Amino acid sequence: MTRTTAPKFEWYALQAFSGSEKKVKEYIIETIENEGLSDQLEEILIPSQNVFVMRGGKKSTREKTDFPGYMLIRAKLDKRLMHVFKEQIFKQKKEAIKWIPTRDKPDKVRVEDIDRILGRMDKAREAGHRPEIPFSTGDAIRVIDGPFNTFSGVVDDVYPDKMKVRVMVSILGRKTPVEMDYLQIVKED
Repeated sequence: MTRTTAPKFEWYALQAFSGSEKKVKEYIIETIENEGLSDQLEEILIPSQNVFVMRGGKKSTREKTDFPGYMLIRAKLDKRLMHVFKEQIFKQKKEAIKWIPTRDKPDKVRVEDIDRILGRMDKAREAGHRPEIPFSTGDAIRVIDGPFNTFSGVVDDVYPDKMKVRVMVSILGRKTPVEMDYLQIVKED
């Protein structure tokens, strides 16, 4: 007589349409609750971090998905839960595409991969809304936003506490120092 062990919580990857991960997550949670299987779902993770963006000369933050179109699900996948995914979630919510690697049989995500993803998210959360400045003194740059848009120059100094850089740009043939937000410039190729 063989004994089968009850499934334990494992991580699985699910593919969804890029940009609709949150809608799919809400639908999965709602569907599983309606089926009375909430105790088999521990967590749905959409790896993301807050990033700075410049819009109309104003700095703001937005959430950026690290792996667009993918989400991680920690669940006890037994036949009942697999049936709910196959017959309800994948058929009713077209944005939910499939398990990775196939629709019917998901592979467990390695613990090392999950630890790396969670570690990266924790590191981003600890850094808060203050990302690293990707420039150093002497870098050739091009201005992409603001009154000096399309000007080229060289990074003269970096002010990480203010999230700004001083750039030497050529204005009317003279090198002129201009303090800029680091989101207003990109490195020259």
